[in-house]
Amino acid sequence: MVPCELAGGWHWVQGWNAYAKLADPQPRKSDPAWEGNTEGAIYVRGNWLGDPSLEPGFVDMAWSMSPPWENVPNPLDLAYQAISQMDLQAIGIGIVPEDGPDRIGLIGLPTWMWVDDPAENTLGPVSRTASAGGYSVTATGVVEQVVWDMGDGSLVTCTGPGTSYADEFGDQASPDCGHRYEDPGTYQVSATSFWVITWSGMGQSGQIPMDLVESTTIRLGEAQAIIQP
Repeated sequence: MVPCELAGGWHWVQGWNAYAKLADPQPRKSDPAWEGNTEGAIYVRGNWLGDPSLEPGFVDMAWSMSPPWENVPNPLDLAYQAISQMDLQAIGIGIVPEDGPDRIGLIGLPTWMWVDDPAENTLGPVSRTASAGGYSVTATGVVEQVVWDMGDGSLVTCTGPGTSYADEFGDQASPDCGHRYEDPGTYQVSATSFWVITWSGMGQSGQIPMDLVESTTIRLGEAQAIIQP
């Protein structure tokens, strides 16, 4: 761990990965270090030599509008900026029986649940980076589990996208994300995606949990026997 400050006016600037101090005297405005700028100032940059009693070893000179060791961004703020770039959304619900006025499932048959049309912003993994003032933070998010509230008091936890139903499966139960209802009725079903977002940058790291919810309605009825006279 290097000291934040050294004698002689040197300050550690993480965005530059170097120590810096105001150049005194300032070079002429024609010096390439100004990069064509007329405001701000030129700072000397130096490398840590491993001993706080020694001045940093000279590297070069660089322009900055304000002292580069001031107004350092909060890494957590950058993490949330990175998350905002992900456009995270709740999963699209895939379920059988489907939602619809003419769709009725039968009691005794299995209900299948899955993530419909999974994408990086609905299931992950997805990574984005936010930067400010020469500093950067990268965040990576992934859905660790989807918890289905089946509307009958049951919660079903699925750790993957599930398996989408196809007609050839018939009355088989879902291999990884399913449920069976015991009573006919109309059920409000909700799927909560539990995201875990890991971020790192500026020498720090952490995790941010986030959950997003989508819901639908399904109907279950009983098979009616038809008696021929």
